[in-house]
Amino acid sequence: MVKTIRMTQNDVQHFVDVTSRCDFDIDISYNRYVVDAKSFLGVYGLDFRVPLTVSYEGYNAALEELLEKYAIAC
Repeated sequence: MVKTIRMTQNDVQHFVDVTSRCDFDIDISYNRYVVDAKSFLGVYGLDFRVPLTVSYEGYNAALEELLEKYAIAC
C-alpha cells in the first residue's frame, strides 16, 4: 500500500513507535530519498515541508489509524 502523509518534527517519535511495532517493512520517502520508517534518525532527517509517501505491505490497525490521522488529500 502507498499513502501520502504530512507530519511535523514533533510527530516523529510517535510515528516511529507505531511503525516499530509492525512486523513488516515500511518505507517513507519524498523525491528520491527513501528511509526506513522504523528509524528515528532516518525519519527525523526528512524534509517535513513536503508531502511524504509511506509504502508498506502488511496490515496493522494502529498504523492504519496513524496514517489516517496524518493523511492528506492527493
